[in-house]
Amino acid sequence: MTDIFNETPLFRETPGNPPPANAAGGFFTTRDGKKIRYGLFPAVSRPMKGTVVVLTGRNECIEKYFETIRNLADRGLGVATLDWRGQGGSDRLIGDRERGYIRSFFDYTSDLEQFFEEIVLPDCRGPYYILAHSAGAVITLLAAPSMVNRVRRMVLIAPFLAVPDLPVSTTTVRRICSLFCLLGLGKLYAAWGPRPRKTLPFANNKVTSDPERYRRNTLIYETYPQLALGGPTIRWLKAAAEASEAISDPGFMARIQVPLLMVAAGADQVVSTKAVETYTRRLRLGSLLVIDGARHEILQEADFYREQFLAAFDAFIPGSDDVA
Repeated sequence: MTDIFNETPLFRETPGNPPPANAAGGFFTTRDGKKIRYGLFPAVSRPMKGTVVVLTGRNECIEKYFETIRNLADRGLGVATLDWRGQGGSDRLIGDRERGYIRSFFDYTSDLEQFFEEIVLPDCRGPYYILAHSAGAVITLLAAPSMVNRVRRMVLIAPFLAVPDLPVSTTTVRRICSLFCLLGLGKLYAAWGPRPRKTLPFANNKVTSDPERYRRNTLIYETYPQLALGGPTIRWLKAAAEASEAISDPGFMARIQVPLLMVAAGADQVVSTKAVETYTRRLRLGSLLVIDGARHEILQEADFYREQFLAAFDAFIPGSDDVA
């Protein structure tokens, strides 16, 4: 499929990572004029069991989820997904396209709402489920109260609620970042800086123990650097802290009425597994699975860990547990 805006392929292919069969998609324009790339991928087995809306984490793109999309399609589930504003193949928000920037996580939820209204509900078969990772899981939680009549169940992987062993509270992080933003420094990097020009060696990575999947994913950004991001800005971190506080408010949590499965990585060095466990215990309709030994990107992990996740997914998402 071709991007009608610049006549390049809508989805980028790299060795060992071709787009799933019969991929479709395009762009929709948000209410504030941003162009958002999305993809639609049909189920390849019968009976057809609905649609999973796949929501990626920070600095991820549709291409990184081709394998997972195939897993879902093989289960009779179609997939709808998008690149969040400011990353992947969607419009960037500031002049330096490598800086991870967002004004507020409610901008993400507004885009998600529009995605449902204009793309998912008209064009995709119900019932609808959500599968979200990391920052995408936080966005999902923020949007959850409005999803009660749309989404049957949600599976959230390693939500970015807190950083492991952070010496200060999320509230303190928000206050510090707010001060920097007031000083006009919100577009500065909060962590990590620009994207490294050389890929981090596998031995030094914190997100997966699978060298083949790590190489596959890093090759996407080496081949198509326009899809990649550097570190988050101070404004992004402020927005993330505000979102974490909002979804942790007891009154807000009481409004989350969609059953959800929270999946945490036992060896996560990116987000706090303890925070995920604590949060899930406070939910009325939440259940928790901790995959011991898995790192942050469970869907990009070794088969031993991915198979545990997929078994839990099959048991939780109705109608998909009869897949061999």
